[in-house]
Amino acid sequence: MRRRRMGALHVGEPRVVSFQQVSKNNNNNGQQGHHGAVVEEIHGLIRVYKDGHVERLPAMPDVPCTWGSTAVQGPGGVIARDVVVDRATGVWARLYAPAESGNKVPVVVYFHGGGFCVGSAAWSCYHEFLAQLPIKSGCAVMSVDYRLAPEHRLPAAFDDGLAAVRWLRQQAASCRNNDDLSWWRGRCRFDSVFLMGDSAGATIAFHVAARLGQGHLGASLGPLCVRGAILVQPFFGGEARTASEKTMAQPPRSALSLSTSDSYWRMALPAGAGRDHPWCNPLSSSSSRGAPRLDTLPLPPVLVCIAEADILRDRNLELCKALRKAGKSVEQAMYGGVGHAFQVLHNYHLSQPRTQEMLAHIKAFVSARSS
Repeated sequence: MRRRRMGALHVGEPRVVSFQQVSKNNNNNGQQGHHGAVVEEIHGLIRVYKDGHVERLPAMPDVPCTWGSTAVQGPGGVIARDVVVDRATGVWARLYAPAESGNKVPVVVYFHGGGFCVGSAAWSCYHEFLAQLPIKSGCAVMSVDYRLAPEHRLPAAFDDGLAAVRWLRQQAASCRNNDDLSWWRGRCRFDSVFLMGDSAGATIAFHVAARLGQGHLGASLGPLCVRGAILVQPFFGGEARTASEKTMAQPPRSALSLSTSDSYWRMALPAGAGRDHPWCNPLSSSSSRGAPRLDTLPLPPVLVCIAEADILRDRNLELCKALRKAGKSVEQAMYGGVGHAFQVLHNYHLSQPRTQEMLAHIKAFVSARSS
């Protein structure tokens, strides 16, 4: 799926552009002859060719912000709009808020998953999931569409995450009452912001939270206040394998296998970097890149949501243990009988009830830190 150019989108207007998708090429030999051999591939999602050409396959439909429960007469009581965050980089976001303009609600800045290489804030699975948050978890949402690797290797996604928080701070400081975004600002509690993401998006949320704590946007974020980070099946790695990575059997439709994980990291990390790079493995003691230790890293309270049948399960548990040892405030929730990305792909028979459990946990975490 090609990345969308959003430069012509006016702030606050509904999306009206059509999206181009890369269709599957029936003549792979011709494609290879034109771009060289395929050097990296995740079946059904992405191919990278020797000359650097990237082909993203239409694995998930893009939907407009007025689709499903966010349609004008939708049943969910949620409004959604698309906005430009940074015209220079093409970063944009989809905003969600309760249709009822009663009490103001906390704000979740959300980063989608996809191994840093695929995915979109416009994917139907993310639109469906995030449209539930305003009602089920009592918050407004800013779902960020960041730049993807391998065209934009890390730290591009982290930079885009900071740009999203900078944009949010501008909205919080705005005194305009009748512009295209006043409907959303009027529903937001900017003194109660939470960074959230799933899989690679959770990794982005973690690193953005760390950068904010280190003062990358200044000593004060006022009038914003980041109250917490919600990490859903955070996508980290390492050269040494965990037990769940080595032994957790994955069904054919699994969203993440060990080989897929390794491929994502090869495409996302700086060229030549290994999986003990601190952007991949913040717990590594072998890194020589001067990464800060967890005990010196300023982080807000963290909720880590773990899937029992996920190959990342043990690595997520190790993260929780290390954060506690470093003196951080950490809550963890384990969801039985489901694997990676169950809450957006619904690829397990227990996906629906476990998703509702997760939404309840998110609501409790946000409410406890917003009072």
